[in-house]
Amino acid sequence: MEIPDYLPISMLNQLTYCERRFWLMYVHGEMAINAAVLEGIQQHEKAHGGGTERDGDTIIHRRVYLWSDRLRVAGFADVVEERAGEMVPIEYKRGRKGRWANDQIQLCAQAMCLEERTRGSVTRGEIFYWRSRRRVTVEMTPALRTRTEETIARAFQLLQIGRIPPPLDHRAKCHDCSLEEICLPREVLMLMRESD
Repeated sequence: MEIPDYLPISMLNQLTYCERRFWLMYVHGEMAINAAVLEGIQQHEKAHGGGTERDGDTIIHRRVYLWSDRLRVAGFADVVEERAGEMVPIEYKRGRKGRWANDQIQLCAQAMCLEERTRGSVTRGEIFYWRSRRRVTVEMTPALRTRTEETIARAFQLLQIGRIPPPLDHRAKCHDCSLEEICLPREVLMLMRESD
């Protein structure tokens, strides 16, 4: 398998949620379009109008392309708000804040790319959850930055290994995953146990 020069930032979200999901989406190009996924796509289109506008003392940049040569990731921030020299990336998500750190990792990677591009400091970002209609502030702590860099390193490590990861044994995550019917986690785990 050829290792990419840059990894899409959005794939960090998939990897943090489930390594097998990352592999299915990134390597195999699998994508199941169900009602929830379609709703998320439509909501992102509303946020992604592109361009720049002003709202009082805030400059709003939409669909901002970001990359980091150091981290080897690239992608889009849905929105970057600029106020009094402070840059705040904002990611839009369909549902509500979940129990997993995948959204925060994706946002942190955007913040780190923004820092590299602007040579400034990004101390926080925000995630807007459509279902709850709330913005959640995410502090760019050293721990979150370290976890984000570890996630990026893990993605490249998996690609270097060149083998699909085993499924999770986590019914709640699998139940909420749009790729469950493609991944077949219970069936694959059962076959793996039988072959041992």
